[in-house]
Amino acid sequence: MISILSTVITLFLSIPILGLFLIFMAVKLISKDTHRSVHMALDCSTILFIISVHFLLKTIWGHSFLGFILLVMVLIAMGFVLVHWKLKGEINFKKVIKGFWRFNFLFFFLAYLSLTLFGLVFRAITFTFST
Repeated sequence: MISILSTVITLFLSIPILGLFLIFMAVKLISKDTHRSVHMALDCSTILFIISVHFLLKTIWGHSFLGFILLVMVLIAMGFVLVHWKLKGEINFKKVIKGFWRFNFLFFFLAYLSLTLFGLVFRAITFTFST
């Protein structure tokens, strides 16, 4: 049972798009609301993309960039708070956190796609020139 759970978690961390799709389908079946399903899937799968980017960076370059990832997230959060404060004059933390989390989804989704493509090309080139 533990090995099955470990395999499922590894699969979702290796292919977070699968997690995004499965969360979307599950919420869609339960709620019948496409708009809500999309938002719930994005919100829930953001953590999968963050962890996947961490492991991709670790695989490609051989050491952890977790501190850098957390620093980037803190800087993004600070930017969101500052922009929200400048535009609205006050800080609505619910809106700031929602915007921050959705921006993180977009940022780490694009980072995941870029790193996956880079990793494939990098390994192909490395393999070609090593033989």
